[in-house]
Formats: sequence, structure tokens, C-alpha cells
Amino acid sequence: MNKTPDFDAAADFLAGNARVLDKRMFQRLFCGGVAEPVRDAVAAYRNADGGFGHGIEPDCRTPASQPAAVEMALRIMDTCDAWDETLAREAVDWLVTVEPAEGGATFVLPSVSEGPHAPWWVAAEGNPASLIQTGQIAGLLYARGLEHPWRDRATELMWSRLEALAEPGGYEMFGVLAFLENVPDRARAESVFDRVGPLLLSRGIVTLDPDAPGEIQSPLEFAPLPDSMARRLFEPVVIEAHLDHLAGAQREDGGWTFNWMAWSPAAAADWRGFLTVENLRILRANGRG
Repeated sequence: MNKTPDFDAAADFLAGNARVLDKRMFQRLFCGGVAEPVRDAVAAYRNADGGFGHGIEPDCRTPASQPAAVEMALRIMDTCDAWDETLAREAVDWLVTVEPAEGGATFVLPSVSEGPHAPWWVAAEGNPASLIQTGQIAGLLYARGLEHPWRDRATELMWSRLEALAEPGGYEMFGVLAFLENVPDRARAESVFDRVGPLLLSRGIVTLDPDAPGEIQSPLEFAPLPDSMARRLFEPVVIEAHLDHLAGAQREDGGWTFNWMAWSPAAAADWRGFLTVENLRILRANGRG
């Protein structure tokens, strides 16, 4: 029998441990909640410059606006069908003010040093564009049909970088796949995916053994939904095994946890709340619950 999660236990965990944001996401996705509370919870992390900060991305807790925080804000509004055109457009307007010379978005800005952050959040010299942030944000804008000059420049950057992509990291592939899943030029996207998608396997980025220890990345991280572009790379039996493992990873307190370094109790608590909602979403979308 396929393993399924305990939604009631997850609800209790979120009620006692999660941010208002994650509670509102849970209500919207699983309890018939309306969109406005999710939108309002996201807006609480917004800055006057139009960007987002304040720990909406749990490992980047600086108040200052950051591209990663913009990506998280847009992702949550998209996932929960709580999209706010004004919030999104003003966030992208802010991205223009910190845009690298070649277009797109950098991984992290130097203002990260103005507040607590994970040790791997380090601004690169010269403000280079990042496939991670550029691809994910551009993909979300395409998914929602938000036209913007930033998106157009980011698209040209992505196509250029993808032409030469040979040794991506796992997080870079999140940006690559988000872009390829949503960019309108489907013939070109499919052609590029046929070349770069298999790098997940050939470079050992994805771990096929669901019981492998350590900070691994599973097929469900790259192909979480049945219609995900990368799902075709994995045999159904592999996906089912990882779904069983994900459902079985629900802890006794009702929540899920993560497999990377915990550097802050507050960040760890925030990630657990966010991932509990996200894992429930993935499991339900795949027929588990």
C-alpha cells in the first residue's frame, strides 16, 4: 500500500510551530481558504522599495530586499493562487535597480550582511547573474503572464547561459527547470531540456536511492508534480519509492524537517513549517492523500 501523510497531525504541528504565512498557505491549499490572507501574509515581508526581505526566505533573514526573497514571495503567491499583480510588478521593478550588467538577478546582494543569514549566503564580487534566481523568477513571471523588460533581458541571459551549460549544480538546475517549464518558446525549451535535463543523472546531482543519507536532492525536488518537465527522466518505480519515503518522513510531531545544515533555531523552525506545507502539496498532487 502506498504511504500517505497524516494531514491532521500536520495541521496540529503548523498550529503550534509555524509562521502565520505557512498557516495561511495550509488553509488555502488544504482547507478551502481564500487567497487574500496568503497575499496579505506575503505583503508583510515587503519593503518600501518594492522588494522583499525580513526572512520570507528563512535562511536570508536580513530586512533588506534580496532576489531570493522576491523569488520566494512570488512562488508562494503563485502556488497558492494568491497572485497580486501589483506586488509582483513592483518587486520586479526593484530587481531592475539591482540588475547585473548582463541582465537577470544575482544570487545574493551585499546587503545580506546587514542581518543574520546562513553562512552560504555570500555575495559574489562583481554582482554576477545567477541561474538560480534568474531562472526561477523569470519562470514565475511567464507562468503568470506578467510582461516586463526585466523578464525579457533575463530570458536572453538564460538562453545564452543554457547554450554553454555543461556542469550545473543542483540549485542551478532549479532555475534552469523553472525557466524551461514556463518559457513560451516550447520547441526551443524542449530541445534545450533534451540536452541539459539528463545532466541531473550524468553528473550525479540527483540521488535515486530514497534512503541515502546526508544532504541529497531527490527526484521529487526536480520533478515534484506528475506533469513536471523532468518527470520523464525517472522511472515510475523510482518516483513511487521517493513518494513513500517522503510520506514516511513525517515526524511524530506531525511536521517534516530538512537535510541541510541548521544554522539558526528560528530559520530551522521556519523551514519546517514551509516544508511541511510543501511536502503535503507534493504528496497530494501525486495521489497521496
